[in-house]
Amino acid sequence: MAATTKTARGRKQDRARVAGGQKHEVRYEAKKTGRSASAVKKTVKKVGNSRKRVEKRLGR
Repeated sequence: MAATTKTARGRKQDRARVAGGQKHEVRYEAKKTGRSASAVKKTVKKVGNSRKRVEKRLGR
């Protein structure tokens, strides 16, 4: 099951997903995988926002 935690505002966060519209998340994945931010965005559009699928596609 996906790990979810609550934010300070009481909303749930899902760490198993990459929010392609969030600059900080795209930057994080780009740095983590050694790819460009635009490559991460394109990958999220292509394979969906599952972190496992995105990282697998980017070659991590």
